[in-house]
Order: sequence, then structure tokens, then C-alpha cells
Amino acid sequence: MLHTIANDRLRVAIDDVGAQMMSIAAADGTEYLWNGDAAYWGGRAPNLFPYVGRLTNDTYTIDGQRYELNRHGFARRAQFTPAERGADRLLLRLTDSRETKAVYPWSFAFCVDYALEGSALAITFSVENRDVEDLYFGLGAHPGFRVPLEEGKSFTDYRLTFGKSCKPWRVEMSDNYMISGQETPYPLEGGTVMALRHDLFDRDAVILKHMDRTVTLSAGPGTRGVRLSIPRMRYLGVWHTPKTDAPFVCLEPWVSLPSRQDVVEDFSQQSDLVTLSPGETYTNRWTIEAF
Repeated sequence: MLHTIANDRLRVAIDDVGAQMMSIAAADGTEYLWNGDAAYWGGRAPNLFPYVGRLTNDTYTIDGQRYELNRHGFARRAQFTPAERGADRLLLRLTDSRETKAVYPWSFAFCVDYALEGSALAITFSVENRDVEDLYFGLGAHPGFRVPLEEGKSFTDYRLTFGKSCKPWRVEMSDNYMISGQETPYPLEGGTVMALRHDLFDRDAVILKHMDRTVTLSAGPGTRGVRLSIPRMRYLGVWHTPKTDAPFVCLEPWVSLPSRQDVVEDFSQQSDLVTLSPGETYTNRWTIEAF
């Protein structure tokens, strides 16, 4: 079922399957979100929980027990329940079930809270540990944005501009799209700009760390774009379908990373996962501003 929240500037449609955004549209009808054309990529804006990316052999361990978990976790295909709603706000909740416990043995509640604030959409992830043991999880988002956003522009007219000069490092991927263990400097033009071109993604996502936590997608001053503020996200993935001319780019704020190549991860030992004690709740708020 689709739910809509709106104010005088934006209208956002959200599916309760995956708590996934399906549209972010301005008052004049400009659509910012990718349309999910399966010829390139059938997603639009998946929410990634309880893992980001791939696991070696789709397998992890906890307390010596092996579990199988698909890429990006199960939340993106799960049925969420509306918990709170208003004209400009919607909170969707997913809790553990027999199906989730077969692949993820904890009791939990995962909520995605969407709230419009003028021309910005605030998204708050919250994870509650309802178990008697420590909870381990990865978390991230995977929104895709149309590129170009305006007629007369092309993909290569667009750039990502970070809010402050920074010196990010790239987390390198293996040929199997796992973490290779290598990290390399990723120079930006003038310390702030990544110019878009399709072959950037021939080896899958560009995953950055130590980047500034505000990034803008646009074709320059006076053009349509989006600005992400991700103050508590450690990583930013930039992606479109490899070796294509896909007319979109995903800006993916992540708390955690995929599995290391050929390592079956023990969730209690994977250092970038969040560890949550029984009864505690973790929150992480980020925003998408459309202009």
C-alpha cells in the first residue's frame, strides 16, 4: 500500500513494503526520485537492515551458529506497519517474526520515520533491541535520484559537491563486490567536487569514508538538485548499475560496510556493525533537501 505525505513544497509517496520511498515530487511536479525502471535497476530507495551489501556465501555467524542472509538484509522486502501518521509525517515499523528469526535470531523493532520540513525530508532510522542479548546490525539507505533532472542537461553535466573541502578515502571492492581490505585516497576537484560520468561505476559503487557529511547533486548554480545531510553516517556509497548509461545515481549513506572478501563474518566481531544492549534504542537522522 502506498502512503502519501505532503506540504506546500513537496509530496512524498512511500510503500509500506520495505518502507521504501516511491516518489519525491516538488509542488510544480518535478520528480527527483528514480522511477525504478527494471531495464537499469528495479529499486528506488531501499532501506538496508540488518546488513549493508553482500555477505561471503550469504552467511554469517553468531555464537558459533551459522545463518544465511541475503544481500542488503531483509527489511527492503518486508511488510512494515504504519505506527504514526499525519499530513506531513509517517512512521513505519517492522518487528521480528518467525521468518526474520530464521535468518536473524534477535527480537527487535526497526522504524523508519519520514517527516517533511519545508523543502527537506527528514528520515530517522531507529532500532530497538527487544532481546535479552546484545543486538548486532548494519544499517543504510539506497535512494536513487534522476540524472538529469531537467531537459537539456546530460548525465555528465552533474556533479557531487561536498559542503566543505575534504580528503576522502575510497574503500576498495573486490571483483565479487566484497570489501577487498584496500583503501586509497580519492581526490576531489578543488577538494569538494566529484564530476559524474558513467564509467565511474564500472567496478560497482564508489564507497567513501572521511568525506564531508553534506553532499549536493546538481548541474551547478540555478539548476535542480538534492542535498543530503548525513551527520552520523560513516560512509557514502555512490552508484549506478555498472557498465551502463543508467540515467540515475544512488547516494547511499551507510553506517556499516559489506563483508570482507572470503571472510564469513562473525557479527559480534565485525567492527563497523552497531552493537546495541538489551532494552536500548539506536537512532540515526538524515535529510534530503530538494531544490
